[in-house]
Amino acid sequence: MATIKDVAKEAGVSVATVSRVVNKSPKASQASIEAVTKAMAKLGYRPNANARALVSQSSNTVGVLVADVSDPFFGSMVKAIDHVAREQGKQILIGNGYHDAEDERNALELLINSRCEAIIVHAKGLSDEELTAYVKEVPGLVVINRHIPQIATRCIALDNFKGAYLATDYLIRQGHKKIACIASSRDIEDTQARIEGYLAALKDNGIALSKSYIEYGEPNSDGGESAMTNLLSKSLDMSAVFAYNDNMAAGAMMVLEQNGIAVPKQMSVVGFDDGILARFLNPGLTTVRYPIEMMAERAARQALSLSRGDVIDEETAVFSPTLVRRSSVASI
Repeated sequence: MATIKDVAKEAGVSVATVSRVVNKSPKASQASIEAVTKAMAKLGYRPNANARALVSQSSNTVGVLVADVSDPFFGSMVKAIDHVAREQGKQILIGNGYHDAEDERNALELLINSRCEAIIVHAKGLSDEELTAYVKEVPGLVVINRHIPQIATRCIALDNFKGAYLATDYLIRQGHKKIACIASSRDIEDTQARIEGYLAALKDNGIALSKSYIEYGEPNSDGGESAMTNLLSKSLDMSAVFAYNDNMAAGAMMVLEQNGIAVPKQMSVVGFDDGILARFLNPGLTTVRYPIEMMAERAARQALSLSRGDVIDEETAVFSPTLVRRSSVASI
């Protein structure tokens, strides 16, 4: 494995120059940057995060990578992390990844180079292999809302399969058999797990439905509107809908109202997340509670403990979703 000395020798510069380039020092010349970058690529050298973050010069910050901080779901996550950070005398830095690998990578690199003591990462674009490499490199990095077997003890995840199963099984127990699924069009593990949970609940109850009962859309209210519109356009015999999240459920409910279909009298709807939106829809949305605040607090405490070198509980943290019953489901 190449060392910083090897890079310096290959680039024909000093170790100090390599360090300046690695830490993006303004003192590094363009020529040095090019020479060092070329040498690192040739040797396969990746600087250790502790060296890049200059741990000895702690910044008292906690880094947080989310998809989009303007989304209320991630707002709740950030608030919970901020609570733990402030409790321990830290401030937070936030990066947006937008579920895109390049954006996530750039944001994560910025958090590392900003000397964050601990980093909580919500990433769906980066591969398991790349996240595993980051975890091995950064002692205080914890991945949230994702389970990667190779680094399971550094992951805080939710059982998405169970959540979708709960929602679908609840509808079945209310007498529904023709249940549509509004899924996210994002190709991420959450999407697949929730579809699999929906299908498993149908199968376990002896219900067989065609693929036409699954419709995809962006995981927001607009996506819910378009997916519900498509389902109605197919003239499917359905009495209930399970939506990927509360935002999609809200969009679906709007389309149902516009088409004179009463919720829940004529169509029952179940969402996922139990965000603040679910409580203020009319009727109130029955949904699956995603304990993101609890998960975020756990992730923040674990990341900070790891950054200090503390011994932590090594068990895998997979949280369980629960059903929240409101008024958007009727028995038939």
